[in-house]
Amino acid sequence: MSGVTNVLLNGNALGDYIFGLDPQLLIDSAITILAMFVLVLFLTYLLFVPARQLLEKRQAGIREQMETAASEKQDAIQFKAEYDAKLKNVDKEADEILSEARKKAMKKEGEIVAEAKEEANRILDRANHEVELEKNKVKDDVKQEIISVATVMAGKIVASSLDEGKQSQLIADTLEEMGDETWLS
Repeated sequence: MSGVTNVLLNGNALGDYIFGLDPQLLIDSAITILAMFVLVLFLTYLLFVPARQLLEKRQAGIREQMETAASEKQDAIQFKAEYDAKLKNVDKEADEILSEARKKAMKKEGEIVAEAKEEANRILDRANHEVELEKNKVKDDVKQEIISVATVMAGKIVASSLDEGKQSQLIADTLEEMGDETWLS
C-alpha cells in the first residue's frame, strides 16, 4: 500500500499543482508580475510622463518657431515690396528733382542772359553818349580853332592892305602856321 498510497498521494498532490507548478512558484510569479506592473507605473510616472512633456514642449516650440518664421517671412516679403515701391518712387522723385533743377537752371540762365544784355545795352548807351559828348567837344574845339584862325586872319587882313595878292599870301601863311594837323583832326 505504500506504493498505492504514494501514487494516491502523488495523484492528489498532482491535482494540487496547476499544470504541475508549485504553489510557491505561482505566488512568487504573481508577486513578481505585480512588482513589475508597479515598477512600470512608477517609471512611467517618473520617466515617460516628463519625457513626453519634454517632447510636447519641444514640438510646441518648433511649431511656434515655424509660425514665427512664416510670419517673419511674410513680413520680409511685405517689407521687400514696400522697399521696391520706395525705390521706384525714389527714381521718380530723382527724375522730378532733376527736371525741376533743370527748369530752374534754364530760368536762371535766361535771367542772367537778360541781365547781361541789359548791362551790355547800358554800357553801349553810355559809350554812345560818351562818343556823342566827345564829338560835341571836338566840334566845339574845331569851331574854337576856326574862330581863332578867322580872328587871326581878320586881324592880319585888317592890319595889312586889302589887295588880293597880300590877302592870298596871308591865308597861306596862316594855314602854314596852324599846320595840317589842325585841319585833319
